[in-house]
Amino acid sequence: MSPDTSENTSGRERLLLIDALRGSAIVLMVLYHFCFDLAHFGLVAFDFYHDSFWLHTRTLILGSFLLLVGVSLVLAVRKRLDVRRYLQRLVAIVAAALLVSAVTWWQFAERLVFFGVLHFIALASILGLLFVRAGRFNLVAGVALIVIGNYYQFAWFDEPGWRWIGLMTHKPLTVDYVPLLPWFGVVLLGMGVAPALQRLARGLRSSRQPLAWLAAAGRHSLLIYLLHQPLLMGAVALYVKFSQS
Repeated sequence: MSPDTSENTSGRERLLLIDALRGSAIVLMVLYHFCFDLAHFGLVAFDFYHDSFWLHTRTLILGSFLLLVGVSLVLAVRKRLDVRRYLQRLVAIVAAALLVSAVTWWQFAERLVFFGVLHFIALASILGLLFVRAGRFNLVAGVALIVIGNYYQFAWFDEPGWRWIGLMTHKPLTVDYVPLLPWFGVVLLGMGVAPALQRLARGLRSSRQPLAWLAAAGRHSLLIYLLHQPLLMGAVALYVKFSQS
């Protein structure tokens, strides 16, 4: 869901670790949405909107994805940005974001996704290019944006045209909302820790096989993201239909 690293030997090793981490987040996301679907159809009594466990789980999963967006941006330009590859990936993410908006508008009407995780990743992948050479400054800037996004609110940002920024006094009516603040701060933290993650990856070269299945999921994260909920929700809906007949 972010630009890949370049195709040299050490790059493949680092990519394995990053893809495996992204794959771990994918597994957690699928489990989270499966539990959400069970609750949606009344099969369990989980409260995803108020229970701190589920709220913190969502934050963990989303934060993991966005941290890796920052890491991947730094690795993508550590020598030279492959502009063609970057633009192809960006166009795919933008197209997927528009598809999510269209589908949720058809399914949920006024609760459509107008700025969800894919919309955010597309914008962060562009803005992040301005910070890829900032090094440890990204850690300071990232923490600052997270603090601002979590502790400052202004009614002006409640207006429809500015809701994508964050800083709202209330969450908008939408099924997925990932505003620029505070989440771009997490992307900057990923940029700040990218060098340390590269060093860690070099120490894990002998552990390739145990990570392979997670890395495979990580390499196809966008496809899994788009397909898993329709499949899960469809399967649960069929189960409910036939179990009650």
